[in-house]
Amino acid sequence: MNVLIIGAGDIGLQLGKRLSKDKHDITMIELKEDKVKRASEQLDAIVIEGHGAHYGVLQQARLENAQVVAAMTDREGVNLLASKIAKKAGVPTTIARVRNPEFIAPDFILKPEELGADIIIHPEKETADAIVRLIRQSSATHVIEFAEGKIQLLGVRLERGSPLLRTPLIDLARRYGDPPLRVVAINRNQQTLIPKGEDRLLPGDQIFVICDPDYIPKFISYTGKADTKIEDIMILGGGLIGQFVATCLGKEINIKIVESNAHRSEEIAEALPGTLVIHGDGTDIDLLATEGIVDMDAFIAATGDDETNIIATLVARHLKIPRTIALVNKIEYLPLTPTIGMDAVVSKQLLTVNAVERFIQHQQVTTLASVPGVDARFVEFVAEEHHKITRKPLKNIQFPKNAIVGAVMHGDQMIIPRGDTQIAPEDKVVVLTQTEALEDVEKLFQ
Repeated sequence: MNVLIIGAGDIGLQLGKRLSKDKHDITMIELKEDKVKRASEQLDAIVIEGHGAHYGVLQQARLENAQVVAAMTDREGVNLLASKIAKKAGVPTTIARVRNPEFIAPDFILKPEELGADIIIHPEKETADAIVRLIRQSSATHVIEFAEGKIQLLGVRLERGSPLLRTPLIDLARRYGDPPLRVVAINRNQQTLIPKGEDRLLPGDQIFVICDPDYIPKFISYTGKADTKIEDIMILGGGLIGQFVATCLGKEINIKIVESNAHRSEEIAEALPGTLVIHGDGTDIDLLATEGIVDMDAFIAATGDDETNIIATLVARHLKIPRTIALVNKIEYLPLTPTIGMDAVVSKQLLTVNAVERFIQHQQVTTLASVPGVDARFVEFVAEEHHKITRKPLKNIQFPKNAIVGAVMHGDQMIIPRGDTQIAPEDKVVVLTQTEALEDVEKLFQ
């Protein structure tokens, strides 16, 4: 597929890397010379220096051949204008990144297509939604929803003393009565393993489990953990992410926001009257202590500075705050965060790339996600009558060895599939696949 990406910032660059791996043909437009050079060095793509909303530059990038235009600059006016030009030129799919919350409000006067974009992506809202899921499932390192929330993927780190350790997975299933869940991946020593029945879990493993949402509390108890009841949260950083989280949780949880900018603090206090807003330096331990950080059930570091977020989160961990979540955007930092004891980490760049890629992939893909440090994709397919996957039971299908079917949604029933399970048309199928097997998995859904 020919994809034109506008903007070679952190999000555009990561999107280009992901789509190049998936063998799409990438062309990129970037205004700044240093970012053009970086993209040219790191991507297998045509990179053009110029303004992404200038028609002449878009023509130079062969706009007429593009099947998707993804406008990912940090200027929403440029993104929306580029999308509108692309749509007028006949591009089938246009995706625009925005920052103004009004554009994604249900009651906004203009629909996305009237703005020129088929899909509007709001990175800060995507990130806030991920943080809210982690607050509501407080023992997890990651939470991803499939089948409109009827299937959930949990990431959980196993501590020493967990009852699940050093027992073959097949024996664990028997011990707990074949529960409605499946361990689909193990992250161990920065390597991603797709487990088999005889594999055993070890201390420090980060396991990824696909589970019926109603069964999650019981599964958490099996791991030896307990969900913390969260009633008080401190958020470091009053930007859009912090404000979205406070808006979503403010009616059920007591929230304090620590913001270093005096003017923004006043604006937040006016916009969120139920939230306590503190003007001060969030890295000042004395300030945090004065404002009661030790009494918090959760601490969220969501400033625009990765180093501040990491340091503040480690301080919160040292103070035994039960739940900590950090925003970390530098991709090179992400594999290191578990090794320094960070609880849960979200990346605005990766969440945005996941959201964009979901729309670029084939129509039968309804959810597509990747997780920092995990060499695999989590994909939800919708099976159709002519697909190869529906022709015979799973045990008779040559399924790639680097992939696993985690769950099937058949009507309103979630099924943990076995060898004799046969996928039916309209079933929603959640698959974990390592990158090298993705193309072979997609062929089964064609």
